[in-house]
Amino acid sequence: MSDINSSPRVKDRFAEQLAKRRDRLSPSLLRVAEFIDAHRHRVLGLSALEIGFETGASDATVIRAIQSLGYSGLRELKDVLEAWLGETDSPIEKMAATLRDVDGQSDQAIDFVLQTNAQTMEALASAENRKAIAGMVRLLVEAQEICFFGIGASGLIAEYAARLFSRSGLRSHTLNATGIALAEQLMVMREGQLLIMMLHGRAHREAMAAIAEAERLRIPIVMFLGKQDSPLRDHAREAVILPRAKSERIALHAPSLIAAELLHVAYSAVQPDETLQSLERLIELRGMVRPNSK
Repeated sequence: MSDINSSPRVKDRFAEQLAKRRDRLSPSLLRVAEFIDAHRHRVLGLSALEIGFETGASDATVIRAIQSLGYSGLRELKDVLEAWLGETDSPIEKMAATLRDVDGQSDQAIDFVLQTNAQTMEALASAENRKAIAGMVRLLVEAQEICFFGIGASGLIAEYAARLFSRSGLRSHTLNATGIALAEQLMVMREGQLLIMMLHGRAHREAMAAIAEAERLRIPIVMFLGKQDSPLRDHAREAVILPRAKSERIALHAPSLIAAELLHVAYSAVQPDETLQSLERLIELRGMVRPNSK
């Protein structure tokens, strides 16, 4: 079987353009370009006006800086940054490519799923990931509460994971809404928490909003990431790297579920008294609402 993580790293086109044209940029244009270079993931969620506010420039200056680097406008620039950061392709194209690979054979489909999950188990057992998980557990023990972040299918796993940790006595919140609905969920964030994020695709607006709020509140962040060299890792105290299928194939979400359950069991193992006391209380509460079985 081929390595499902064998897709090549996307060329850093933005860095190439900036290196070639840096000497031709005025100080104001260079300041904008360097801000974009240093905050690529964040720029994906900003307008030209917002980038200008961050750099002390007008939105017109921001557009001129982008065009001076050879891009038609902000949309083209974001397309380039998204490709470098690992934006997912169309789910239709991914499924079509996967189905072509398995060629209508159930055995090949089974092999694809089993190989992906086998690599997950192997990756989680690596020395690097074991060390990261131990670090996450230490941060969990120190935390008063946690927030579990995920969007789409990862959002369902985040909700499940939050319930697991709540059962172990650690107050947990789920951050899994999209668009402006996420803003209300972000209102629960406060000092003393730990933010756990599942980020396998591009650095979308929701993820960057959660990261920005956590950093504002000095909340430590830990992540499950799909790529070793993800720029998002710079924001994380600890990061577990989970294998993902090749970028042009469908991504399975079992790895995230396995990792979340692993982290929960590891936390419960070092907090046995709190976990058992919380479960005892849960059983008592269930007894209060369960119909009389007589």
